[in-house]
Amino acid sequence: MVSLYGFNPACYIPTTVNNYLPSAVACAPPPSYFSSAYNTITSPFGSTYSTVRAMLQALVGLPFLSLLLIPTTGSWSTTVNFFFFYLTWYTLILSHPPLRVELIGSLAIRVVFYLLPSAAFFAFDFLFPSAAVSAKAQGSSGLPMKNASRSRSLQYLRIVGWSVGNVLLATLAQFSIEFLLTKVLLVHSALRVTTTLPTPFAIIIDLARGYIMREILTYVIHRYTLHESRSFVAKAHNSWYHSLEAPFPLSASYDHPLAYLLHNFIPTYAPAFLFRFHMLTYLMFLTIISLEETFAYSGYSTVPTNFILGGIARRTDDHLLHGDGNFGRLGLVDWVMNTTIGGSLIEDVGDEAEKHDVEGRAKRAGRKGLADARTKANGVFEGAKSRSSRRQRSDS
Repeated sequence: MVSLYGFNPACYIPTTVNNYLPSAVACAPPPSYFSSAYNTITSPFGSTYSTVRAMLQALVGLPFLSLLLIPTTGSWSTTVNFFFFYLTWYTLILSHPPLRVELIGSLAIRVVFYLLPSAAFFAFDFLFPSAAVSAKAQGSSGLPMKNASRSRSLQYLRIVGWSVGNVLLATLAQFSIEFLLTKVLLVHSALRVTTTLPTPFAIIIDLARGYIMREILTYVIHRYTLHESRSFVAKAHNSWYHSLEAPFPLSASYDHPLAYLLHNFIPTYAPAFLFRFHMLTYLMFLTIISLEETFAYSGYSTVPTNFILGGIARRTDDHLLHGDGNFGRLGLVDWVMNTTIGGSLIEDVGDEAEKHDVEGRAKRAGRKGLADARTKANGVFEGAKSRSSRRQRSDS
């Protein structure tokens, strides 16, 4: 069917007549072969760029806390942000295929929140080693490129290359699963890519159970498949991942490709698959994991939310140094199974509480509340007593 919007009657008259028509009316000449080839090659990249831009605008346009606070706050700014976010998300889903939105959105999150920040940390460590060494938990061991020989530098560049390749491999695995479900088996996709947004309560529940399930799967696969077995993948994990002397930026995704899929991709994607996350929830889940890997493997002794990410980073360091414990990420399952090396998650909680003097504040708050209650009670008693005395004087 010919679109009337692009229909030009001048293209159907003889060329000799068309040459005398004004340029605004005349039929445009056909594109050259070079232009056609260029458009054919660049059109996928252009559509991909537009999808990524729309996706990031949708995610950045609405802060995560604003989405969660909508039911409890009535501010106009939050409501307006949510309204424009919904319009952007609605347009994005309607104007792009769901599979493209899922894959490009997942890869964009990994690039923006893991690859780019980790590359920035890696460049800082390489360009300013004297400034970076003071912030490293392992000292100079956390600077693999410092005073390294040519062969050693090439080895670490190879590690970086495999790390980036594993991120792309995980995206390819996600594409394969979705293609199998939607194109071969003709069933619904693993994730819900819809214009309807999930409720804040549903987002919190999915994130919580997704993170707990990821922690359990990571522990089980890491311990029983990659360490306590004699399989090929266990040997590959030991010769690849455990060849690292200390964590450094971009090393979170370094491992044998098969071991990476088992240890990183499956624990991340399986909760979203089993609980069928909404696409927005999965992007938030992937953002949290990407930031966790970025800072936990940065090698720095001080990281944002040091209580959580700092503990993960310390347990990651101890696992690389010893290799016989700290199989989980958060450390909760290690504490339950008694496989913790160094400080456990419970000790981190106690240290953080002691640091902020939680017990002292609670006692002081309790004493203050008790004193306030006594003052109010005494005031009520004195008021009642004075009223009674005035009543007696008036009666007499």
